[in-house]
Amino acid sequence: MTIKQGRYQSYLLRLWRTQSDEQILWRASLESPGTGERHGFADLQELFHFLQTQTEQAGTEEK
Repeated sequence: MTIKQGRYQSYLLRLWRTQSDEQILWRASLESPGTGERHGFADLQELFHFLQTQTEQAGTEEK
């Protein structure tokens, strides 16, 4: 990741609900418009963890 990429990141976010037994789950995917790379997430916690990791890495690469 370059410094420029570390300062600005964009993703197309898709969210949808699924049902497992009696539990409603939210699934998510992110797609990078620049590369077309996609990431899928089984729940919102995975999505948040990914975003947190991306922003932490970007912060350390700028130094």
